[in-house]
Amino acid sequence: MTKMFPAVGLDLGSSRTRCVVCLVEDERLRFLGHGECESRGWLKSRIADQNAVTECVLEVLRQAEARAQISIEAATVGFGGTTVRGANSRSRIELGRPREIEQRDVNRALDRASKVQLREDRVVLQLFPQDFIVEDQPGHRDPRSMLAQRLEANAHLITGSVQEHNCIVGAVNQAHIAVEETVYEPVAAHFACILPEDRREGTALIDIGSQSTDLVAYYDESLQLASSLPICGDHFTRDVAQAFRISLEEAMLAKEEYGSATAEFTAENSLVEVTSAGDSTSRELPRRLLNEIIEARAHELFEYVTRELKRVGMERSLLGGVVLTGGGARLPGMCDIAETVLRCQARNGLPIGIRDWPAKLDHPAWATAAGLTMYSAKLNVQGELERQSVGLLARILR
Repeated sequence: MTKMFPAVGLDLGSSRTRCVVCLVEDERLRFLGHGECESRGWLKSRIADQNAVTECVLEVLRQAEARAQISIEAATVGFGGTTVRGANSRSRIELGRPREIEQRDVNRALDRASKVQLREDRVVLQLFPQDFIVEDQPGHRDPRSMLAQRLEANAHLITGSVQEHNCIVGAVNQAHIAVEETVYEPVAAHFACILPEDRREGTALIDIGSQSTDLVAYYDESLQLASSLPICGDHFTRDVAQAFRISLEEAMLAKEEYGSATAEFTAENSLVEVTSAGDSTSRELPRRLLNEIIEARAHELFEYVTRELKRVGMERSLLGGVVLTGGGARLPGMCDIAETVLRCQARNGLPIGIRDWPAKLDHPAWATAAGLTMYSAKLNVQGELERQSVGLLARILR
């Protein structure tokens, strides 16, 4: 009999809150519904009002439940922002006499790699194995069944603020939803937009949000870098507002409606008209200058990406290219600037692999929510397999 169960991803962005509901059928995902609303309760990528965040969660859950025609009880939730850090970790275990390495040995090595000395305000969010060293011989992806006396594990740890993590989990729990797992947002987006075989060639994903920009880089299917960058969508908006002495609302409208990260092909005499909210007066802005401002900030953003890639020796290893997600990826010309600065192919990240995914959600801003839903499905499938194996053991022992 085919087992079917829901998979739910909840993206708590500082600009928009999004929820995606899918159904797992024969280990495949089918889209059921979604919800979206403007986010409230955030300040500089951190929760400032937990109750306001809970209200947003309730709003998107109501929308998603109505469209999917199911009741949501649990979700996989995204975590990101300026408090996130990534770092490499190594552990070593002794096996005693020479013997075959077993799964429990691999688990023990990775568990020890996760138990690094952290400050009291930090928590390990996720651990990603990179490779294993067997008897001082590096580069093994799967050491099981190899004969050895000692085993070392290299892994990449993603850590975050304990307080911020507790606030996010608390906000979701207040909406009467259990948190299956918290996943670093660009990791989820990478999961949704990039096929496993493409990760071997070296890929990076840049998730450009309104209040934070997050970066991950993979090589040979292993996570090599996770980092938060100091430039986000709000910086573009503030640059425009300060240059033209207009409100943030006007600047946001000008950026989204007329802005581009490439000013080269904008006519010198081209003007754009913006109107303040609740005000009948309008202003004309030189479009070429608007785009030059956006282009300068985009260059700076990708220069930061270059520095982060150099830190792990990946500045010339992105044969699979760079993928842009988040609301900031929608700006025209961003991929062009990324290709110029990073010297590799660049594209917008769109969710793939979900059956009946609606065309209106085919947008880089929905990549994280889609990836979180895929993580939720993976967790549910693994949980179901474990329950089945326990049931089988019980029948054998009965």
